[in-house]
Amino acid sequence: MDKSPKSESRPSDPADQVAENQPMSGEHPNQGTEMAADHERIQRKADLTDLSNDGSADKRVLTAPDTIGAKDRNPVLAQPPNAFTGLKLGKPATVAAGVTAVLKSMEFSWSEAGVGRGTHALLKLNQKDGFDCSSCAWPDPDDHRSVAEFCENGAKATASDADIRRADPAFFAQHSLVDLSHMTDRDLNNAGRLTHPMVLRPGATHYTQISWPDAFQVVANELNALDSPDEAIFYTSGKVPNEPAFLYQLFVRQFGTNNLPDCSNMCHESSGSALSPTLGLGKGSVTLNDVHEAEVILIMGQNPGTNHPRMLTALQIAKRNGAKIIAVNPLHEAGLSHFKNPQDFMNPIRAVGTLLGQGTAIADLHLQVKINGDMAVLRGIMKHLIRAEELNPGVVIDHAFIKEYTASYDAFLTSIKNTGWEEIEEMSGLTRAQLLEAANIIAPKQKLVTCWAMGLTQQKNGVMSIQEIVNLHLMKGAVGKPGAGTCPVRGHSNVQGDRTMGIWERPHKEFLDALQNEYGFEPPREHGHDTVESIKCMHEGKSKVFMSLGGNFLSASPDTEFVAEAIRKQSLTVFVSTKLNRGHLVTGNTSLILPCLTHVDIDRQKSGQQFTSCENSMGVVSQNKGVLQPLEGEMLSEVAIISGIAITTLGEKSKVDWVGYTENYDNIRDAISRVIPGFDRFNEKIRKPGGFYLPNGPRERNFTTENGKANFTVTDMMKHDVAPDQLVMMSIRSHDQFNTTIYDYNDRYRGVYGERRVIFMNADDMNERGIRERQLVNITSHFEGQERKLERFIAVTYNIPKGNTAAYYPEVNPLVPVASVAYISNTPTSKFIIVTVEPVAEQLPEGKTEAVPMALAA
Repeated sequence: MDKSPKSESRPSDPADQVAENQPMSGEHPNQGTEMAADHERIQRKADLTDLSNDGSADKRVLTAPDTIGAKDRNPVLAQPPNAFTGLKLGKPATVAAGVTAVLKSMEFSWSEAGVGRGTHALLKLNQKDGFDCSSCAWPDPDDHRSVAEFCENGAKATASDADIRRADPAFFAQHSLVDLSHMTDRDLNNAGRLTHPMVLRPGATHYTQISWPDAFQVVANELNALDSPDEAIFYTSGKVPNEPAFLYQLFVRQFGTNNLPDCSNMCHESSGSALSPTLGLGKGSVTLNDVHEAEVILIMGQNPGTNHPRMLTALQIAKRNGAKIIAVNPLHEAGLSHFKNPQDFMNPIRAVGTLLGQGTAIADLHLQVKINGDMAVLRGIMKHLIRAEELNPGVVIDHAFIKEYTASYDAFLTSIKNTGWEEIEEMSGLTRAQLLEAANIIAPKQKLVTCWAMGLTQQKNGVMSIQEIVNLHLMKGAVGKPGAGTCPVRGHSNVQGDRTMGIWERPHKEFLDALQNEYGFEPPREHGHDTVESIKCMHEGKSKVFMSLGGNFLSASPDTEFVAEAIRKQSLTVFVSTKLNRGHLVTGNTSLILPCLTHVDIDRQKSGQQFTSCENSMGVVSQNKGVLQPLEGEMLSEVAIISGIAITTLGEKSKVDWVGYTENYDNIRDAISRVIPGFDRFNEKIRKPGGFYLPNGPRERNFTTENGKANFTVTDMMKHDVAPDQLVMMSIRSHDQFNTTIYDYNDRYRGVYGERRVIFMNADDMNERGIRERQLVNITSHFEGQERKLERFIAVTYNIPKGNTAAYYPEVNPLVPVASVAYISNTPTSKFIIVTVEPVAEQLPEGKTEAVPMALAA
């Protein structure tokens, strides 16, 4: 069995991993000597089968909002307008990327940024001397990088950031909040870059320009008037780089609160909640080279073709190296079928075959699991593996690894053996034979990588499903060796780095002590509010100020109308942003929009051009240096905005050199190197091409759990009954969107064009309800006796398990109750919404924007 001895001499950073220095089998990049800060650790000693203390046990009665009547009571719409934009249906694609992806990348880039500006930005995107993509957090290659090291979605995100259109004071003078709220989310984004600080005064209908000093003073006055610092909420988007994130949490904690909810609360909180107590670190354990070397890759609850397209290149390399890939997902996605790598068009040997053929086949096996059934899939696979080990002792299960590194194996083994096949098949929607096919692929192999995303983390059973992933890896000894490990794929460029920098509502004592030692103040020790608790707090009137560093909190959150009610109760809302979104329109009594620079913008301060840094999904920290001249206007860097607010708010109470930090970001990195483990010599290491790896205990088989072992987990198979007329819905993204940003109305891989107000349904479910293709339907969600309703969605027949349905996020967020959360992690259950669907006597013709009457089925 492969070991990963800590005494081996290994390259110290990705820049050294070329030619003879590149890690080979049996090696990993040097992780340093300190353990990485783990701000995703569960802080209570808990039997993780005891769910009584998790967020889902909150029994406060929260009144369901009137999702239908809200638009009549509030002329400023919190939901996208319900007008149709012209649905056209085609066949779902079976191949991802290819020539079309290249053409779409150029189309978006040149149309928004211009040919010269757009091309220059793309050629520097994800390069060692360029800037980090503001889209997903998939890692860049350690060694050689292509001249076009980006995907279609990265090109769209960069084009949006480099937009030459301007949402300036004249734009806001022409459009009231009501007018803006009746625009589609695409059109709001297409208004252009925000260029000047803007204020919405109490009772005003329009945002108007405000000076930066006056804007800072508005924030300071409101914050300093609070009865308690805990009456303020400070949200963070995963797009924020490390340096401003560190300053943000420093300011907030000097102000006196740990109310630092972030977007991770709504996405990969379940991953951290599962990984920390089992492996000792709330992050993945693999490197990109591990994916390339894997013998088996298990992809669960993830659509890489749309959400992480560059991952397909890594899967293609693994396939060419002989890997088998198993896809577990309720939908058949094009990116998990075949992939035409645009890079192959530049290879004379592969170009013709790529152009004329089907590309690289990705998944060898697709298991079309029911929504929330992944836990049962894993149980079934492990049950087969245990039986295979009984028939072939010492071949399937790595007993040596289990004995040396793990705990609780016997209890886990008993729980798997006691799980019945009938229960597994019912919950997963798959047969015992289908699961045996997957187990037979895994059984003889030792190098297993499992990747997952929000298809797992936002389930009701999300944490337990990820714990079962860990159980599978521990059975196989597939942690801490080349070609093996866990891979939670993060959805935003620096969402993992923000958490490392201390953006978290439950900071550890060690972190707070380090802050105190560095800055000489006593940080607050009481835990703050996560995203769900922040929403409840605002709704109950317990907070008065809401500040968002990036993001679109309104549209990203569950229960849209409930969140809108909560935000409208605030005295002040503050949005630090690059482009206009719906979240800027639903405001407190006073509201500020503070425009900031993007990753692609050149950031010049007193000491010269600055750069920031980001941490990708695999723990590599690399620099982000803008390459485009910012548009004319008054945008400031995030660092400058945070420092300005801090100086004005804290005054003489703060001894932090906010001005020095703004003038030279090296000063921030020096402070980070003294506070955050793993960032020693930060300024030196970040300047090496490609950056550096953070320490990662599981990667070295160093499991820093409470007992020093990798822990098997015994979990209960949590079954959730639905009534015969009910369906289970999940929210999904279209191909022309990233998170809440809508680039266009198309989802070409699923054959949907020109429209987002659709619901994907199983043909049998449609027939049983008398619903025909393109017929309008009303959707009602059901939770603890409450109902939330959405009207006039277009039914589309799709290959999805019977009893399941899907629709686009954020359009269906109003159906997700704020109190419906995953066990343990408190993550909103956007992948487990119980609904009923009722037909309407209308149908939308091809390409039309007005529905026509039709008779209901008898």
